[in-house]
Amino acid sequence: MALFDLPLPELRAYRGRSTEPEDFDAFWEHTLKEARAHELDVRFEPVDAGLTTVEVYDVTFAGFGGHPVKGWLRLPAGAGEPLPLIVEFIGYGGGRGLPHQDLLWASTGRAHFVMDTRGQGSNWGGGGGTADPVGSGPAHPGFLTRGIDAPENHYYRRVFTDAVRAVEAARAHPLTDATRTVALGESQGGGITLAVGALVPDLVAVAPDVPFLCDFPRAVTLTDRHPYREVGLFLKTHRGRTAEVLRTLSYFDGVHFAARGRMPALFSTALEDETCPPSTVFAAFNAWAHEDKAIEVYEFNDHEGGGPYQEAAKLRWLRSRL
Repeated sequence: MALFDLPLPELRAYRGRSTEPEDFDAFWEHTLKEARAHELDVRFEPVDAGLTTVEVYDVTFAGFGGHPVKGWLRLPAGAGEPLPLIVEFIGYGGGRGLPHQDLLWASTGRAHFVMDTRGQGSNWGGGGGTADPVGSGPAHPGFLTRGIDAPENHYYRRVFTDAVRAVEAARAHPLTDATRTVALGESQGGGITLAVGALVPDLVAVAPDVPFLCDFPRAVTLTDRHPYREVGLFLKTHRGRTAEVLRTLSYFDGVHFAARGRMPALFSTALEDETCPPSTVFAAFNAWAHEDKAIEVYEFNDHEGGGPYQEAAKLRWLRSRL
């Protein structure tokens, strides 16, 4: 695959094409206030995962609308005092998987919470366990056009709210240190991380890898890969609704959340990534408001990005921050 997006010098200056809604902050303030009217109702149930170095808890908490959302909390075995906390969000179509999976962060001596993504968990990995009980109007198969008629109805309003509540749930465990919390994730998980970085301003740092859900006006016209292609296929049928659809998506655009990021951030992108094109990632990175920010660029990789190399980069980067 050849490089298909802007040259790297232009990427480093690119600011995106998405127009921020005037009521963006009011929309999210109202959304979170509405969610917090429900008790968090967080429950931690120990799980026998057959591990000796890591303890696992099956977590349930109230997300958007008070709906039950699942997660795993993994702790180093025998921890006796509050630990730095890493909250992770999952890529598109995946679920939280099985309790013995994904032991990297607990192996570093930190608490690790992974949020299940409502309605997903059947495309790859070990599955998910969180339903999305909210319906929507006509949508293309997938999640990106569910509730596309209005921001109040959109699927990612629910997911981003769940994510904020996930941080609150993870911080409720007595062995997690709320003052030392980092959010991270890849692809969709990176896009969710950007939203959480804006909506939970007291995080220590964030690390969004090859983030999805950024610079929608460019993304949906530049790549024909899914999930962004879901939008084009919806509009192919629902002709004449482009402005309405882009307005709805602007409330969930990582570029606008990035402009509100007030903590250090480590991004990553891959220059052959046709799933989350590098220009859309750079639009969010360039908008990130905190001066302590960096981006790892993988020149000849697709959406796998840095993979284990990026994990190593995050391990190094977090040593001085968590």
